[in-house]
Amino acid sequence: MLDQTIIDRLRAEAVPPQSLFIAGRDAPAAGGQTLDVVSPIDGNAFTAIADGGAADIDRAVTAARAAFEKGVWSGRPPAERKKTLLALAELIERDAEELAVLGVRDNGTEISMAYKAEPLSAAGTFRYYPEAIDKVYGEIAPTAADVLGLIHREPLGVIGVIVPWNFPMMIGAWKLAPALAAGNSVVLKPPEIASLTLLRLAKLAAEAGLPEGVLNVVTGRGETAGEALGLHMDVDAIAFTGSGATGRRLLEYSARSNLKRVHLELGGKSPNIVFADVADIAQAAKVSANGIFRNSGQVCVAGSRLLVQSSIHDRFMDHLVAETEKLTVGDPLDLASDIGAVSSEAQLQKNLGFVDRTQAQGGRLLTGGERILGQTGGTYMAPTIFDEVTPDMDLAREEVFGPVLAVMRFETEEEAVSLANGTDYGLAAAVWTADLARAHRMVRAVRAGVVHVNTYGGADITVPLGGFRQSGFGRDKSLHAFDKYTDLKTAWISLK
Repeated sequence: MLDQTIIDRLRAEAVPPQSLFIAGRDAPAAGGQTLDVVSPIDGNAFTAIADGGAADIDRAVTAARAAFEKGVWSGRPPAERKKTLLALAELIERDAEELAVLGVRDNGTEISMAYKAEPLSAAGTFRYYPEAIDKVYGEIAPTAADVLGLIHREPLGVIGVIVPWNFPMMIGAWKLAPALAAGNSVVLKPPEIASLTLLRLAKLAAEAGLPEGVLNVVTGRGETAGEALGLHMDVDAIAFTGSGATGRRLLEYSARSNLKRVHLELGGKSPNIVFADVADIAQAAKVSANGIFRNSGQVCVAGSRLLVQSSIHDRFMDHLVAETEKLTVGDPLDLASDIGAVSSEAQLQKNLGFVDRTQAQGGRLLTGGERILGQTGGTYMAPTIFDEVTPDMDLAREEVFGPVLAVMRFETEEEAVSLANGTDYGLAAAVWTADLARAHRMVRAVRAGVVHVNTYGGADITVPLGGFRQSGFGRDKSLHAFDKYTDLKTAWISLK
């Protein structure tokens, strides 16, 4: 259980300026530049990170390649890699409160969610993949008697990992754990506005016994360090979670460089579909409110489009608005807060821009729509609900990545499917119904990588996460994640 006294002590601790982590050691950026770390809690800079660039990425990739070719990690038996990564999981749990508070100071997620979703989730991920890796077998092909066909699964080599600022540890672990368990070396580029926990994770990995050069962290801006990683000729694959615009650039970088594999988990505009036969309207409204507003809506799978069957629309909206207005927005390091801060001033202004455009386009504001707690110096926004949103409005089509919900009515199941599939995205969805046959029909009809039924969120590490259409391709989580970080090699052996 979290303790407010411990949280307050940890939030007051000074955080020294941070270096890059290359070949098992701290290193300044080659150019000597730094970036201030500004907390969205109060708008104050509380430390700095190194502003790495192309030269630093090259140093990190060189270290990663050297470690891979020497076999100090890639050549270890899977059972030995398992021991090291399980030790890392123990260290993450040991420091869970410190990691959670550090991350909240960096990106503003409410501490109750951050604690579970960041260090505790990451620890679980670093247990799941090493426990699985020594159970991943090769294959024997069904050949003629005078031939033996063996299919080996081998690590790719050097993996570039780029993660977003909303849940850097959780999403970082989804990529790092399977990549490392499979025997690869990694160069990680954290988000420039939320790098601190991933730098700490690299130190914990070294403490757990991960060899030098196997995990390297280069902080910096996307247009410098991120671009250099995407263009590097000695990176074998990129695993990325973030915006569609950046995902497109990474595909271009692959084409301009060595045709490295690129795996993308991009944006979403996920439909949350409530039918009139929903078993419990009040519960569905409560879960739906949390499904969009927790972490200030900064969740890739957030249910940002609510589709409600017309016959229950008014009743459902009464429950939804009531549940939303119960939520307490405030200091994310206060256990009394349900919702923390928006990650940055730039993101807050983007959110407010959607409010202005939706009102101009005819959406009806039911609650929220404004910046709040301005006296704190932080970046806070009231949970916002727009009703009477139409499919042509920006709010119905574009990802906000903030606490802004678009509500639309539908009459029939066919119309619900049409509305649900009416964007360029296909990351997640939900269906609320007491009709089992309808639930199965909707799971098939809605084009999304994850479809929840009578819930929203909560899918664990055992199932894959990834999108259709412009939500990207490649899957995080589950055993399917190993496909991104391994390659198949055939041995065709004559027995004559």
